Amino acid sequence: MKNIIGVRFKKLGKIYFFNPKNLKVKKGDKVIVETAQGEEYGEVMIPNRFVEDEKIIAPLKKVVRIANYKDHKHYEECRKKEKEAFKVCEKKIKEHKLDMTLTDVEYKFDNSKILFYFTADGRIDFRELVKDLAAIYKTRIELRQIGVRDEVKRIGGNGVCGRELCCCTFLSDFEAVSIKMAKEQNISLNPSKISGNCGRLMCCLKYESEVYEDKLKRLPNIGAIVKTEDGEGEVENIETLKEVVKVKVKDGDGYFSRKYNLKDIEIIKDAAKEIIDEEELEHKKELEELEKLEQEDKESRE
Repeated sequence: MKNIIGVRFKKLGKIYFFNPKNLKVKKGDKVIVETAQGEEYGEVMIPNRFVEDEKIIAPLKKVVRIANYKDHKHYEECRKKEKEAFKVCEKKIKEHKLDMTLTDVEYKFDNSKILFYFTADGRIDFRELVKDLAAIYKTRIELRQIGVRDEVKRIGGNGVCGRELCCCTFLSDFEAVSIKMAKEQNISLNPSKISGNCGRLMCCLKYESEVYEDKLKRLPNIGAIVKTEDGEGEVENIETLKEVVKVKVKDGDGYFSRKYNLKDIEIIKDAAKEIIDEEELEHKKELEELEKLEQEDKESRE
């Protein structure tokens, strides 16, 4: 068993484990920790606890100390410098006529480097910009191109649900989302209804995806032939979460439709029927573009 604490460096950022040694900390405490990038200032999200050795990726970096007044002051100074550096960099971008948008600036706590985050369509030759910034700040300069999801996360906003965006409140990682998830959840395949503020597929499509996948494994496809208490029929519709199936059953010279619980039917032949989704056809090109952008975002995160 190892004694660990969980520390976060940015709002909604990932939580990293550290070795607190003999220090006792509580949630909300500010600490100085060792990282691969040098010393960093972070907030304790998980106080001291013991976890099994196999759940920890060794070796753990150490907690240097609980942040003192001098550390707090230096951290606030870094935040002020970031705002100034943002203005300077924006000015330099205009001077060099670069087609890029600066989104954020980050001063490392140990003053080892300054990171400038930006968005752009395609690759940007920013070598001259880096030289200018390095001459001004006399330290290592790093420019990082980020995706539109990261940009919106930094800017903030509200979703179509009326609430603050998930990425601005609790999401620390962006998971892969697909149009297949929208189909399985029987959501409208209109790009404007399944896209978020970032112009990508909404992250919330992922939330119930596993539940739908699990239930759909047990449910017959639309077009399947099933046996009911009223005789054999063809599946017309499925209510996935309720596990209810609507079946068209022959009744003399005609047919009638009735809903049955999954447990009350027997699948005879599960042959999926090709269903034409009018919205999918209407927005085919837009949906293909969304899928392409999603794949590119996934590859860039990997």
